[in-house]
Amino acid sequence: MPENRDAAKGRLRRLNNVMFLPLLAVSGALVVAMDSRTWWHVLVLSLGVLVAVVAFLRWAAGDILRVALPCMAVAAAVWTVGALVIGSGTAFYGIVLAGPLTIPQLPRHRGAAAVALVVFVAAVGAVRLLVAPGDVSATLIQFVLVPAGVTAVVTGLMFPNKRFYDIVADLEESRQREAELAVMRERMRFASDLHDIQGHTLHVVKLKVALAEKLVHTDAQRAARELREIHALVGDTITQTKELAYAQRELNLSAELENAKNLFEAAGIDVRVTRESEVDTRVSGLLGQVLRETTTNILRHAEAGQVRITLAQAGITIVNDGAPDAPLPELSGLATLMRRVADDGGELTVAQNDGNFVTAAAFPGTTSKDGR
Repeated sequence: MPENRDAAKGRLRRLNNVMFLPLLAVSGALVVAMDSRTWWHVLVLSLGVLVAVVAFLRWAAGDILRVALPCMAVAAAVWTVGALVIGSGTAFYGIVLAGPLTIPQLPRHRGAAAVALVVFVAAVGAVRLLVAPGDVSATLIQFVLVPAGVTAVVTGLMFPNKRFYDIVADLEESRQREAELAVMRERMRFASDLHDIQGHTLHVVKLKVALAEKLVHTDAQRAARELREIHALVGDTITQTKELAYAQRELNLSAELENAKNLFEAAGIDVRVTRESEVDTRVSGLLGQVLRETTTNILRHAEAGQVRITLAQAGITIVNDGAPDAPLPELSGLATLMRRVADDGGELTVAQNDGNFVTAAAFPGTTSKDGR
C-alpha cells in the first residue's frame, strides 16, 4: 500500500519542516552575517543557504532526487568559492545538508557516494593551504577537519534516519492492513451469521411446507398449525435479521436446544440431551451457533435416526448416526465456525467413523468462578 507509506512519511516530514526549517534559516543567516565582507560574499554564501533550504524542503516532500544534481552542483561551487576565495570556513553549509539528505535516497552505491562527499569536502579545504599559506594548524582545523568531520557525522546520521522513516512507514502499513483485516473479519462474521439465520430458517420452512402439503388433505388442523409455525418462524427470522443488521443479535443456547429438539422430532429423529453441567455464559452464544449449524447440516445432509447432544460447562458434542459411507460434502458453515471458535480460544472438531458423525466444540480455557 504505497499510499499509506507515503502518508506516514509525509506526516513525519511535515513535522520536520515545523521543527527544523526555522533553525536552518536562522543558522544560515548567521553563516552569511559572520563570514561576509562584501555584497558578493553575501550573494555567494546566501546561495549556499538557499540550496540547503531547497534540499531540505524537497527531502521533506519525498522527491529530493529530482533536484539533487543541481543542488549538489551549486553547493559544491559555493564551498569551493567560499573556501578558496572568500576564506569562509562555514561555506560548506549548503553541501553538508544537500549531500547527506540526498545520498541515503540513492538507489545504489550509497556508501561510495558518502565517502566521495567527505573526500571532496576535505580536498577542497586542503587546497586552501596552497592558495592561502599561513597558520597550517588553524587552516586544517577550520577548512578540513571541521567541514569533513561534520559532513561525515551528518551523512552517517541520515542513514539510520532513513531506516527510521521506513520502519514508521512499515508500521503504518501494518496498522492499515490490520484495520482492513478487521473489516474483512467483521464482514465474514456478518455473512456467517446471516447464513445461520437465513439458511437454517429456509431449510426448516422447506421441511414444514412439505409436511403441511402432505397433511392438508388428511389432517387439516395439523397442516394449519404447521403453516402458523412457518409464519411465526419467518417473522422471527425477520426480527433476527434486523437485530443482526444493528449488531443486537445474541444467540440463546437454551432456545437453540429446544428448537433443535423440535426440528429433529418433526423429522422423525430420536433426540437425547445430556447436561453434564451448566454452560458458561461466556461461550453459550458460540455453542448455540455450533448447535444451529450442526442441526441444519444433519437435516440437510444426513439420514439420521438418532441424535445425541451433550452439554458441558465449556463445550458441546453432537453425534448423529446418519453419516453416509461416502465422504460428506464440504460443510462451509462449519469451516467458518471453526475459525470463529478458534479466534475465541476454542476448538471445533468434526469426525466421521462407523456411521456416526461427531461435531464437538470446546473452550478449554473457560472455567467457572469456583474453579470446577
